[in-house]
Amino acid sequence: MARSTGRQGIAALGLLALAATLAAPAAAQTDCTALANATIPAAEIALPTSGATITEARFHPPGPSPVPGNATLPARCEILGRIAPVDPAAPPILFQVNIPEDWNGKAVQYGGGGFNGVLITGLAQLRENLTESPHPLERGFVTFGTDSGHQNAPGVEIQAFALNDEALENFAHAAYPKVRDTAIAVIRAATGRSPYRIYYYGSSEGGREGLMLAQRYPTLYDGIVSSVPVINWTGLQVFGTRGGQMQREGAWLSPETVRLLHDATLRACDALDGLEDGIVSNQPACRAAFSPRALLCTGNTTTDCLTEPQLAFIETHRSPLRYDSPLPTGLTEYPGAPVGGEAQPDGLIAWTTGPQAPRFPLPDPATQARQWSYGNGAIRYFLARDPAYDPARFRLSDFPAQAARISALMDATSPDLSAFAARGGRLILKEHTADYAQSPGAGIAWWESVRGRLGDATLDGFARFYLHHGANHTGVATNVATGQPLPGHVDLLGALDAWVERDAPPPEPMIHFTRDRRATRPLCRYPAYPHFTGNDPARASSFTCRIP
Repeated sequence: MARSTGRQGIAALGLLALAATLAAPAAAQTDCTALANATIPAAEIALPTSGATITEARFHPPGPSPVPGNATLPARCEILGRIAPVDPAAPPILFQVNIPEDWNGKAVQYGGGGFNGVLITGLAQLRENLTESPHPLERGFVTFGTDSGHQNAPGVEIQAFALNDEALENFAHAAYPKVRDTAIAVIRAATGRSPYRIYYYGSSEGGREGLMLAQRYPTLYDGIVSSVPVINWTGLQVFGTRGGQMQREGAWLSPETVRLLHDATLRACDALDGLEDGIVSNQPACRAAFSPRALLCTGNTTTDCLTEPQLAFIETHRSPLRYDSPLPTGLTEYPGAPVGGEAQPDGLIAWTTGPQAPRFPLPDPATQARQWSYGNGAIRYFLARDPAYDPARFRLSDFPAQAARISALMDATSPDLSAFAARGGRLILKEHTADYAQSPGAGIAWWESVRGRLGDATLDGFARFYLHHGANHTGVATNVATGQPLPGHVDLLGALDAWVERDAPPPEPMIHFTRDRRATRPLCRYPAYPHFTGNDPARASSFTCRIP
């Protein structure tokens, strides 16, 4: 950590009683711990708050990461605090800032996940990286994160915070720039200077946050990585609730039935990308080659087949959901689910069908599909604002005003990235084609809308969109027949940093690799997929990025 901390940096936070501590030259440990109990005035934070307080400041020597499975972390100052709300009834925004002793002048803000409510410490590895890869702190970046302005509690549903308007707005978009401004003040106090680059890196909910920042706060970030973003948030909650409604009415697919569908899909589609490896990469060809109706139970057959209600559900789930009430985004539908990977880990069973059929009131969440438990909780707390509301009778048109309000707050679907592009921002977007947590079609539809708004030349100058074929929501592509993972790790932060710092776009193509680095595969730009051309399937050079 820079030794220029002293009185000037700490004075920026308004500390008044540290003269004795700082009378002599301070070691990094003393400089760090001296920040405890400092206050940050509300004027340092652009959006409305009641100011912030540092609650803990701890120096850590180099050593193992507190996050299991992560690499060793460097010497660092860990600073925890809270941003006070304007509404006394709203919860505070918790944050953590980690400053490595050998700081490169840049910072990475981590995104959240799910409905947040858990402090993102910035000490975990980035999702696309190997756990043993150099952590951003080891590479010299400051890292910081937040809980987005509410804290989960035992016995309280994770969506309950949305009944408070300020907590809802913080979760939707406001917490992230508030924490950014606070982090800058903390870094400046600890080092005597502000970061000259700030990046945002998020997946899933964090991916939505990143795109929301590019759309609403285009001047605040130099670069953004958005992976599997929940772009069309409102549509996804309606989509997940509809899936639960249909399955409660006799269309539930047991885990064994899902495996039957998965295996039949693979038999028809696996080789369409040139290689039988347990995943479906050429989705358009698969949709043309295979219909689940081939599995319809006929005559006296009741096993190893699907009933008419089950088939109707699968066909509906793979088709767009058309809204019965207009949303301010101008969107009229939510895209359907993908094809392939149904039985892989974190696939259709985890997100859509569940170990047991959907029920309400909700039993143990471990027995239910996540789209059902997440979606109906969002319906009850965000739209109906009634915890007892029965999601079985939900229709979007029953809540036109509140649906419009929530959509305006939550949906990161604006195609206008012109201000972000004009300030020199860079964006890397990634979708996974076997993602059942949210439809990769939502990212594809948004990308096409941005292309239509800005044009190919402008878009190509600042943004890249990649499809990770066969991967689930977490980025894992698995050959279910063998249980072996396929290549899926890639250094997106490094690619983003090089693009921002040196105007060097990501290579064509970028390369995925496995945990042991023995197998590689191209990460193809949309709309291409990796088509096997022969030789060694463990080498990226044996594939070409082909447009379906």
